[in-house]
Amino acid sequence: MKKNVIKTLMGLMVIIGICSCTTTSKKTTQKEEATGKWAKYENNPVLGGGDLGTVFDICVLKDAESYKMYCSWRPQKSIALSTSQDGKNWSAPQIVLPPVEGSSWEADMNRPVVVYKDGIYHMWYTGQNDGKSWIGYAISKDGINFERQSKDPVLSAELPWEKVAVMCPHVIWDKHDNVFKMWYSGGEQYEPDAIGYATSKDGLHWTKLENNPVFKADPTKSWEQHKVTACQVIERDNDYLMFYIGFFDINFAQIGMARSKDGINNWERYSENPIISPTEGDWDASATYKPFAIQEKDRWMLWYNGRNEHLEQIGLAIYDSHDLNF
Repeated sequence: MKKNVIKTLMGLMVIIGICSCTTTSKKTTQKEEATGKWAKYENNPVLGGGDLGTVFDICVLKDAESYKMYCSWRPQKSIALSTSQDGKNWSAPQIVLPPVEGSSWEADMNRPVVVYKDGIYHMWYTGQNDGKSWIGYAISKDGINFERQSKDPVLSAELPWEKVAVMCPHVIWDKHDNVFKMWYSGGEQYEPDAIGYATSKDGLHWTKLENNPVFKADPTKSWEQHKVTACQVIERDNDYLMFYIGFFDINFAQIGMARSKDGINNWERYSENPIISPTEGDWDASATYKPFAIQEKDRWMLWYNGRNEHLEQIGLAIYDSHDLNF
């Protein structure tokens, strides 16, 4: 009797061991959550909802006078500008770049990035139509009245990994190399898959890196196992810091950080990712998207769009130190 019981138990242990070995390659269903070092502003959301509807995917500039937030205003299919004195209380959006009626690629405008250089505001943005996305380019002397610099996109989906969409550009001006550097997202129209890299001398003509994409989902990290996209990259003294979206699945997204010596190769993830997660039952309960951070003297301010079912709004998170320890 005892021998039979022992044999049975040993058999069960073997079966359990086999099952555990055969399931390690599958995506996990366990969600990782933020540690709470970034504190969400108590009066979130700071923009969107109500009569404004969905406001999403932003870029923030700060000068001596104010903060300027360039945002995607979904009901208007336009890129809009809001301003603030403190980064918390924002003016109503003002449209600065509307869609082009009858355009084959600019029927819906969103996901801008703006670089202020030599007295000119340079904007790269996503144009969308018929289930596809492209990247366009416009400039302005006052940050309000933008003029498109080409009737055609400056970046299009051409490579297999880009599928039907290139979108979510983030651009910096590298004064050492005298070149614009762009990190962009490519892949599916509803949430792209990975991040690519391109350079340009004039902001209009771009050369993509041959070894794109430069940043892909890490299947060993459950919180970003599905996709990574929509990054912001900041050049620091010794490296490049990236804030990005990681997707647990197609619906649940969180925000993380990574760094690289050259902004292209060997990206190192922050060990305590994700840094910002949805809050159950709140305005950002479904997903936290599209981060944009600014380093102040004694803190970091990071704006992001949160989603609760179909409504997206802009929120703020604060890190109470100038040093991220990363």
